Amino acid sequence: MKTPRVAPATDTPPQDEATTGPPRPRGLRHNTRWLMVFLCFLGMTVNYVDRATISISLPYMTDDLHIGPEWQGVILSMFFVTYALGQLPAGALIDRYGEKRMFAIGGLLWSLVTVGTGFVRGIGSLLFARLALGAGEAPAYPSCAKSVSRWFPVRERALANSVWDNGARAGTAVVAPVVTALIAWQGWRMAFWVTGAVALLWVALWLKAYREPTARDGLSAEERAYVTAGGARLEESPAGETAPQEPAVRWRDLFRHRTVWGMMIGFFCLNYVIYFFITWFPSYLVDARGFDLLKLGFYGALPGIVAIAGSLLGGWTSDTLLRRGWSVTRARKTCLVCGMLFSSVIAFAVLVPSAMWALTLLSVSYASLAFSAASVASLPADVAPTPRHVASLGGIQNFASNLAGVLGSTTTGLLLGFFHHSFVAPLMLSGALCVVGALTYGLVIQRVEPLRMSAA
Repeated sequence: MKTPRVAPATDTPPQDEATTGPPRPRGLRHNTRWLMVFLCFLGMTVNYVDRATISISLPYMTDDLHIGPEWQGVILSMFFVTYALGQLPAGALIDRYGEKRMFAIGGLLWSLVTVGTGFVRGIGSLLFARLALGAGEAPAYPSCAKSVSRWFPVRERALANSVWDNGARAGTAVVAPVVTALIAWQGWRMAFWVTGAVALLWVALWLKAYREPTARDGLSAEERAYVTAGGARLEESPAGETAPQEPAVRWRDLFRHRTVWGMMIGFFCLNYVIYFFITWFPSYLVDARGFDLLKLGFYGALPGIVAIAGSLLGGWTSDTLLRRGWSVTRARKTCLVCGMLFSSVIAFAVLVPSAMWALTLLSVSYASLAFSAASVASLPADVAPTPRHVASLGGIQNFASNLAGVLGSTTTGLLLGFFHHSFVAPLMLSGALCVVGALTYGLVIQRVEPLRMSAA
């Protein structure tokens, strides 16, 4: 027997109500939600600095730890094993115990592991550190998605998600100069000690400054009225319990819905291409376009910088469409499909003779992916059947997306070997997956609305 879909006060209201309501409150005291999302941004920035420290340090670690080239790829990939697998339990635990507690526990673990990496003496201890780091960083993404779902109305959700999601790009941008300077100053071990210590400072800041929206010092009355009317999923019921008006939903039942599979497949396609920029993009500029070290350092940062603007534009566009009366389904799917289609221009980079034109196309592709990513991060809150399943859905789609991190870098390497170091096949495959992602978001996901669940 099907249970009727309900819309309690703490759940997402009907789409027409979610895009109207009280006016936006003015003043810092009534905009606490933006401070909360800034704390998430800082957490994601530190998160990416700590995970990427080894990428900069590894060339300097090889002699000290006797690491051969056959081990370097294994060491780098170990992180993604536990990070991807950890998304599933992390999301469920965040829904049960809250984003403040679980993000802090994850941050404490990854900061201590980062500091500990500065003490490793061999390959075995380094492999263990990478596995532990992946497990520690797993709660970050679903925690941020959960936080935004609770603090923000639907019409501000995509922009808020783009803010914390840009922590990944900010961390990637600052890690190279910071870690290089630390290595030049005191060696690679100091790089891990300092970046790990910074993560500990962020944990302390998070515990001190982050507040639950339902706490006494959380939302003001004006801000509460604004976000509640706009669809913020405040989650009033105690942790681990189901509110009387909420349907009881088993975690495994989420996989029965085509929307969830659409979220997983679409995010897999999006992240497959993003991981090209994170892993193989510098090699492409050097090997295929003849960039020297100076040009690589200058031009190689451009796609990431453009992507930050693309992400913010994607969040602003989705929210603006909602404020203009578009349904959540139409606004989210328009941004998802258009962003993924535009990102397919990465395939045309192999056709242009000029390196600058290729760099332009790659920058447009990365920015378009980031444009879509703001709406991707909003989907868990948009479709969760109850507030208790936002982080679970975030973990599920992030698990699928990080499988692309493992498979994407490996597949590109195999294609380069098979086609004699030509990037034509890898870039054409990336462009094709962008189109597959657009079709998935457009056709597999039919409506962006809370999932209708049967009684457990």
